[in-house]
Amino acid sequence: MTSRIVRSAAATLLAGTAGGLALLVGEAFLARTRQYAQPELGLALRSRVGRTDAPPLRLVLLGDSAALGVGVERAEDTVGGQLARLVSEGAAPNGGPERQVWLSSVGVSGSRSTDLATQVARALLGERPDVAVILVGANDATSLRRPGEAAAHLGEAVRRLRAARVRVVVGTCPDLGAVRAIAPPLRQLAGWFGRRTARAQAVAVVEAGGTVVDLAAETGAVFRADPGTLCHDGYHPSADGYRVWAHALLPAVARAAAGTRQR
Repeated sequence: MTSRIVRSAAATLLAGTAGGLALLVGEAFLARTRQYAQPELGLALRSRVGRTDAPPLRLVLLGDSAALGVGVERAEDTVGGQLARLVSEGAAPNGGPERQVWLSSVGVSGSRSTDLATQVARALLGERPDVAVILVGANDATSLRRPGEAAAHLGEAVRRLRAARVRVVVGTCPDLGAVRAIAPPLRQLAGWFGRRTARAQAVAVVEAGGTVVDLAAETGAVFRADPGTLCHDGYHPSADGYRVWAHALLPAVARAAAGTRQR
């Protein structure tokens, strides 16, 4: 009797495991074949924001689709555009002087941390930026890259920028458990892997001399509660979502900007 129960339980467990794996594989296929928002070809993130008589601040964004603002159609709705406006107005929680922000982006949609080396080289061409904001990690997590390996590439990018006397703020992997383009239970698995990636990123960035903003911890609850923070594809942020990120990044970017005024 006992052996029959054990065999029955083992068969049930095996069937459940196989069924769960098939479900995850199916959901992964659907997630990869969805139609996602694409970069707006006319959305050039190179502009000057703020009063022309205010001290200038060169702000560059590096990273993946978030650094380009995929999901919105206007530059002012991207995370970079909204962050530049907030900084130019001195809107940090503790206040600050108005600045004219010279905004640019060298981000590339679909980028992983291994792609940052090329972006750093592009960012350092010409006049050196004062502050760099790096947004990366989602593609590392969804492609199941080892968190430590991805974080090492990110840390090296931060070191190169710091060696060039650029202040660096990194928004770590966002809350992938909030995206609606991925169905449960794959969504929960993506969220778990994203958190692992973010933890490894935080360690690498601090060791390299950068500042960390944990986007998942600071904004994940908002994205989970409000579908309007995502654009039509259920994956990339909407204008409201980028606004949430911009406000989360603002204190760290404002502190970094304050240290550039004596240059």
